[in-house]
Amino acid sequence: MEFDDFTDIIRFAMDNELEAQTFYEEASARLENPALKQMFTELAGEEKRHRDLLRALYTSNRFGDFFHEDRDFQVAETVEMPALSTDMKPADAFALAMKKEEAAMKEYTALGDACRDEKQKRLFLDLAAMERSHKLKMEKAFTDIGFPEVW
Repeated sequence: MEFDDFTDIIRFAMDNELEAQTFYEEASARLENPALKQMFTELAGEEKRHRDLLRALYTSNRFGDFFHEDRDFQVAETVEMPALSTDMKPADAFALAMKKEEAAMKEYTALGDACRDEKQKRLFLDLAAMERSHKLKMEKAFTDIGFPEVW
């Protein structure tokens, strides 16, 4: 995938955020568990906020390092992606969300690694850090649900 400039990358990222927001909204609409519906609604809101931030960066033409999450528990890598179902268990809902965030993080990382332009590479890795922060949040929730004895 080729990107001519930073605005192409930001537009691509905004499209990804919209796709994630739509997924979480549709998931929320399908779920029966009120707590999970709320969780997916909140995730959709986070994706919208990230898209709004990216839009502000796009219109300001100001690019730099904005996301700095480098912690990665790598919990998502240890589970399979569950299918979305109306009666899914909370742990499966968190697993689904963390797998979605993992996929986005890996996509941006791969795009960054493939860049020859150092500034574009940094932007992709910054976007990967944004997704890593979402993944980290879902991994924490997943381990809290899966291992309540740690509370």
